[in-house]
Formats: sequence, structure tokens, C-alpha cells
Amino acid sequence: MPARRARGAPVDCIGGTVSIRFDKLGVVIAAMVAYAVFAAPFATFRANRIVPGEARSIIEALPPTLGPLLFAILIACGIVALLRTPLALRLLASIVALAALALLIGVAASFLTPAGNTFARVSPASGFWLLVFAFALLLADVLSRLNLSPWARVGVLFIAVLAVGALLTSGSWSSLSILKEYTNRADSFWNEASKHVTLALGSLVAAVLVGLPLGILCHRVDRLRAGVLNVLNIIQTIPSIALFGLLIAPLGWVAVHVPGAAALGIRGIGTAPAFVALFLYSLLPVVANTVVGLAGVPRAANDAARGMGMTDRQRLFGVELPLAFPVILTGIRIVLVQNIGLATIAALIGGGGFGVFVFQGIGQTAMDLVLLGAVPTVVLAFAAAIILDAAVEMSSSTRREAEAA
Repeated sequence: MPARRARGAPVDCIGGTVSIRFDKLGVVIAAMVAYAVFAAPFATFRANRIVPGEARSIIEALPPTLGPLLFAILIACGIVALLRTPLALRLLASIVALAALALLIGVAASFLTPAGNTFARVSPASGFWLLVFAFALLLADVLSRLNLSPWARVGVLFIAVLAVGALLTSGSWSSLSILKEYTNRADSFWNEASKHVTLALGSLVAAVLVGLPLGILCHRVDRLRAGVLNVLNIIQTIPSIALFGLLIAPLGWVAVHVPGAAALGIRGIGTAPAFVALFLYSLLPVVANTVVGLAGVPRAANDAARGMGMTDRQRLFGVELPLAFPVILTGIRIVLVQNIGLATIAALIGGGGFGVFVFQGIGQTAMDLVLLGAVPTVVLAFAAAIILDAAVEMSSSTRREAEAA
């Protein structure tokens, strides 16, 4: 009788023949790990911040004892990803690999920087970023298979933020070039971060305040719906840089001819056109999702509300909007993630934000300065997506419970 395979085991034993079982996603992850370990550079050393860098492999970038150790850890974790292994082992492998990479890239920066040299720069190279992506993909796959609750996913995000914060405050990454760029611009970094968040959240709040009533109106008035959605679709197709530019002239005219407009900060360049552009981009997801959410309210729920003698306003706020809320919240999630990314372009017209560092870095061919603006933007968008995804799932569960009742 053929032996049975234990659940999660990477091999089958049938008729005395051993058959190795591969994970489909694990094959892709293992290929990325193999390329990053054997062919791609792990770190880049520059004599200063703008000259071309010299690539260093894992063995060259780390002390003699730590280089082979990291090499072995990555290969072992790659094999765990390649085979059909238990979820607990895959989770452990992804966490160990990411932790080793996070700790040892700081060691590599200290090891490669000559003592007393304040001009040299060491930055993570393509191999490091590919390894981080590969094992982050493995971790995300494991967490999705575990089917964590919304609060558990937010908890994982919180733990990850604490871990990164601990590394930043411990000084383990202080020799990395991106942290040196931050040290030189610490005050302006937080000033631009405040502008970036204000632009993204402020335009979102304005879009919700305008888009929600407009979506309700479009749901109630069929003739209005097609016209409004078509106009918003057209706005959505305009490239962001072009829309920022188109707003310079009219807002400049308003600043000159409307009393008090300049005192409120309205002018042709700066925060005002960036805010207006982000607001216009935000309207379509809010309005469209409001219309779709209200259209998806079960007819039985409305009939029951009418039977109870509820007025149109009572049905709207007591029945329709609560049931449509998960769909509306999905639109808000789209807007927030979109605005966090688009706010980077606002720096081109003096709107501030993390884009200031991105475009300064491009102009100076200083890629570490580009990363100083790009990495926080990606982190903010990723965190916002996780938190709002959890909120959407919780609100959807509440809707299902309400419909069942």
C-alpha cells in the first residue's frame, strides 16, 4: 500500500519513488533569490554622493564571517519557498530572511565605509531590493493563506512599523546613504512630510464632502448620472502634470482679482493648484462608488423600511448609506492611495511633499535622495491600503450580518 504524504510535506513517497513537490509561487521566488544571490550586487559603494558606484556582492559587502552566513540563510530560505513546505515554516523563513537582510545591510554600510570618511556613500543595490521583494512576496502569500482577520492584519503592520522604527532609532542603518541624506535634511523632511500628508488627506476630505452628496444625487436622478460621470471620467484621463499646469492660469487670475484669495494661499503655483488637481482626481472614485453602492442596496431592505413608515431621509441615512458603506469605503481607499502617490508630482509646481526630494535627486543624479522621497511615499500608500482594506472587510461583515438579520 503506498505511503501517504503528511500534510504540507514537500515530498511524496509512492511505490518506493520519491517525488519532490514544488510550490508554483515558490518557483518564482526561488528564481529571484538565486539571481539576487549569485548574479546581482548586494550593495553599492560611492566615493561621494554623485559619482558612479562600485557594485559589491554579498561576500564582498560583509565581514568574512557574516557574508557566508547571510548567503547560507538566503539559500536555505529560498529552498523553503521553492518546496511545498508547511505554512509555519514558510512564515519563519520569510521573517528570518527579511530580518537578516534588514540587519546586515546596515553592517555592510559600516563595513564598506572607510573610517572617518564623511563623503563616502553606501546604498542597497538591486540584489538587496530583489531579495526584499522576493521574501516580502513570500510573507504576503503566507499571510493570505492564513486568512488573517482584519485586526490581525493591522496588528502585523503595527509590528512591522515597530521593528523598522527600532532599527532606525538603534543606529544600525546610520551608515546607509539614505540615512545620511535624511540627517542632512531632517527638518525639511518632516516639513515636506506634513505637506504631503495634508495634500493627500485634505483633498480626500474635500472629495468626500462634495462627492458623497453628488453621488447620492446621481443615484436619484438618472439624467444627471451619465453627464456627471462622463465629465469626471474625462478629468481622470488628463495626465497629472498637465492638469497641474492647466490650473496655474485660472488660479493665478483668482489670486489677483478676487479679494482675499491671495491671503488664503490661492495662487497660480504652490499648494492651491496641487490641492485642486488632487480634489478633481478624487471625485470619480467617490461619486462612482457611491452610485454603485446605493444601487446595490437590496430592494427588500428598502421595502421593509417603507413598510415601517420611514421617510426618504430616514431610509437614506438609516438603511441605504449603511448598506452601501463598504462600497463607498472602497472608493475612499482608492482615492487615498492614489493621492499619496500623485502628491509627489505637486513638487513640480511648488506644492511641496516628498516629491521635493525625488526631483532634487533626479536633478543632482543622487539616487539616494530620490529614495528619501520615494520610500516614505510607498510606505504611506502601503500602510493606508492595509488599514482601509481591513476597514472595508469589517464593514462588509457588518453588512452581511445586517442583511442576514
